[in-house]
Amino acid sequence: MRFFVVKRHIRNRLHTNWMRICIILVISLPFLIGIGLLIKSSFLLKDYSIIDLIFSKEWKPLSGKYGFSPFIISSLWVTALALIISAPICLLSSIHLTQYADRYVLRIIHPVIDILAGIPSVVYGVWGILVIVPLISRYIGPFFGKEISGYSIIAGAIVLSVMIIPFILNILIEVFKTIPHELTEASLSLGASKWQTTKFVLVRKAFPGIVSAFGLGLSRAFGETMAVLMVVGNVAKIPEGIFQPGYPLPALIANNYGEMLSIPLYDSALMLAALVLFVVVLFFNLVSRLAIISLEKNK
Repeated sequence: MRFFVVKRHIRNRLHTNWMRICIILVISLPFLIGIGLLIKSSFLLKDYSIIDLIFSKEWKPLSGKYGFSPFIISSLWVTALALIISAPICLLSSIHLTQYADRYVLRIIHPVIDILAGIPSVVYGVWGILVIVPLISRYIGPFFGKEISGYSIIAGAIVLSVMIIPFILNILIEVFKTIPHELTEASLSLGASKWQTTKFVLVRKAFPGIVSAFGLGLSRAFGETMAVLMVVGNVAKIPEGIFQPGYPLPALIANNYGEMLSIPLYDSALMLAALVLFVVVLFFNLVSRLAIISLEKNK
């Protein structure tokens, strides 16, 4: 009997230890990635100030000018516009699917959302080139008095918004499904209409989850590469409007990394671009997490 007790104790210790190791590995991964990028970019930081690199407008690596301002601003333009386009679509769609539509509609829509989420980004990029870019060039641009090629910030934002819609929508649907049905019944029994219940009760109850969904969508959008790269224009210049071409940070890394490994400063500059991208995504996640904690406390 004692043998089986000892055996069970050893087995429990082994399971506990390997699970603890896995948790430590997961927690340490962001720190390891950040440290690795910092080490790789330190070669450039020895000769240039981080402030000058971030706020400088000129990107001429062969002349020793490494200004990241055009890439950071382009990334913020594309990401913000994509979220502005996708946020109301996702929020209203999730409300309709969970509160108004019949259950069979949600059963039909779920596989469609999963299919959209599983489409490779390069396919979205090709779709953007074949549909969105000509649409902007021939119709949307001239409507606003702009003669453009179509490869622009707005083209990247439209393609990116379509890409993140299934990601955000899936989260929002699950958020609204977790709200107790008794909350809706209590509101309706007090004389509130269906829309008043949705607006003032359900949305308020789900607000921390909504903030979390949009925060994760923002982080996901900021790091998207291939589809945006194919339609945004890739001009290393600060865009003056949404119809101007841009050059986001992920596109900079994807376009130049492989062929520039032999130039140490250029390689280090691309690693610094990756580090900036990493820090910005962490910042978005941290802000959304703090917002959720604050909203939960004030409920």
